[in-house]
Amino acid sequence: MAAPAALRLRKAPRQRRAVHTVDALLEAAALVLEADGLEGFNTNAVARRAGASVGSLYQYFPSKEALTLALMLREKRQFYDALLGAVALPDCRDALTRLVDLCARQQLTRPHLARLLDQEEARPEFRAALSDGSSFRSMLASILGKPGAPPHLCDDEPRRRLAADDLAALIRGMTDAAGERGERDVEDLAYRIGAAVFGYLAAPPRQM
Repeated sequence: MAAPAALRLRKAPRQRRAVHTVDALLEAAALVLEADGLEGFNTNAVARRAGASVGSLYQYFPSKEALTLALMLREKRQFYDALLGAVALPDCRDALTRLVDLCARQQLTRPHLARLLDQEEARPEFRAALSDGSSFRSMLASILGKPGAPPHLCDDEPRRRLAADDLAALIRGMTDAAGERGERDVEDLAYRIGAAVFGYLAAPPRQM
């Protein structure tokens, strides 16, 4: 679903200087959120942190909400670009291990930012403008079809997609909970998620 006008960029940056300005504004938005939370997050604070005028900010972002959505999309794009490297690995276990590590890092490298963006993503206007996570589940389903995956998943696409849905929910739930608790140990979180993921996959299929 396309974002409403109030959430879209006013104009796309094309020249190098304009791209640099938008990048600086987005990173400034992240820094303001981390330092001041949602209560202190506003366009004046972001422009000040970026060393830009509010007028420059409004050239690209018509509202604070548009800036927030652009930041969400930046974080999501970087995350999915990294996930493509995991999906490209030929072995199921190696690919899943890499995917789990990336999920843990996404949540805990900048935990306060990740937690606040997760909170904002629950708002209807943002939820409608963002995809529903099907790409992540599709990546998991692709990995579960690789060599080394449990045979009952390789040979049964509906079961494989159900397993991908289950694992996506498991990974999301554990990473979100770790962020809410204020955890910082990426390796420990990745180990625990990996144990849960591979434990799920090790269970024999239910006999019908």
